[in-house]
Amino acid sequence: MEKENKNIWLTYSEKEKEKLHKICELYKSWLDRGKTERECVELAVELAEKAGYHNLEEYLSEERQIQKGEKIYAVCMKKCIVLFRMGADPISAGMNILGAHIDSPRIDIKQNPLYEKDDFTYLDTHYYGGIKKYQWVTQPLALHGVVVKKDGSCVNISIGEREDEPVFVITDLLVHLASKQLEKKAGEVIEGEKLDILVGNCPIERDENLKEEKETVKANVLKILEEAYGISEEDFASAELEIVPSGKARDIGFDRSMILAYGQDDRICAFTSIMAMLSVEDSSRTACCLLVDKEEIGSVGATGMHSRFFENVVAELIALTEGESDIKVRRALANSKMLSSDVSAAYDPQFEEVFEKRSAAYLAKGLAFNKFTGSHGKSGSNDANAEYLGEIRRIMEEAGAAYQFAELGKVDIGGGGTIAYIMANYGMDVVDSGVAVLNMHAPYEVSSKSDIYQAVKGYKAFLKWRCEDEKRG
Repeated sequence: MEKENKNIWLTYSEKEKEKLHKICELYKSWLDRGKTERECVELAVELAEKAGYHNLEEYLSEERQIQKGEKIYAVCMKKCIVLFRMGADPISAGMNILGAHIDSPRIDIKQNPLYEKDDFTYLDTHYYGGIKKYQWVTQPLALHGVVVKKDGSCVNISIGEREDEPVFVITDLLVHLASKQLEKKAGEVIEGEKLDILVGNCPIERDENLKEEKETVKANVLKILEEAYGISEEDFASAELEIVPSGKARDIGFDRSMILAYGQDDRICAFTSIMAMLSVEDSSRTACCLLVDKEEIGSVGATGMHSRFFENVVAELIALTEGESDIKVRRALANSKMLSSDVSAAYDPQFEEVFEKRSAAYLAKGLAFNKFTGSHGKSGSNDANAEYLGEIRRIMEEAGAAYQFAELGKVDIGGGGTIAYIMANYGMDVVDSGVAVLNMHAPYEVSSKSDIYQAVKGYKAFLKWRCEDEKRG
């Protein structure tokens, strides 16, 4: 019997609400600890090893065969991770894959960033991913990332999250003098080169025996960095530093039914995917959870979905289970089923003109499935097969997981993409699924606790599912 598309808060027992809130508290802590892709991978490794997963490198170094039921993970450049729970069936028969991305729109620090101008010191920046630049001004911001020195040592940076730490800010023009600025289009109100971060205003104390120094505020910032972190100005050249909103994930509303936080696109799907993955024990097909980088800029680079990382890891697993075989790697990928887990744009009554209500995703109505994404005639889309959608409906309903079907917005308004089309190139069945989110790509995004709970339930059911074709066979 088809489920009704209603607000699912009305369906929960008190016991279910307790489980729901427990999961959401874990989710908020995940968001607080994982504000960059590196931090997300570190957290995923920590959770995986606690659950009994072992690094693939251990098997490769020992040339050890992999057995049914073993739990394995592999990491690429500390910014991408994949986990496998080996099933009873050979990998070449296919896997059930959850794939999400762990990068989020943000502001990056350039390689020669530090400069002084009129007694202010700034870090020069370049924004990452699709953002409304004006949303990032006058917000308390934190600095996260790594600085790698010439000797190979790595300095981890996290400044602006604790109450006793300073924060940073991008300044804006006061409204009293902004008449010309307010005449500009929204995309031009703040230009990309105006997104520099204010980091200092206090000059260094001068030594009376030395000649007068220039750029004394910058000199003072460098002195602080040297004393606190052992970092010189030249070390910025080999750094990955990201500016993100400061502060913790918070509950929204008198009823505390929603969560406000940075980076929920797409860490809400990464979290629910890994929670589902860590709960899987016995399964016929190998279960897989893949968390990748660079989706927000086209899935490029060594840690993006376009790289060969995932394919190479599958090849290693085939070699350690069925014997080295290129054709079996291809079969494994083609026979797999995937949920490309990415957020969907939640219907917002304040901006209803851009949504087609019959096909919109709603908060508190469960997992959102998008048969297609793309824009302007489905360009750049993976358009899932009807047969696969029928299977997905059956999985969700047998598991009692609430779900809905949606599209990003009205046909000619805009659009977006995910990693789905890249994985579909292998010939596997792929459909986009995820949690509906308000304020996508803003410094703070909104999600429903109820949908987070349903996502874990639905993803868990998918990972345990065995294809109907195999049952008949």
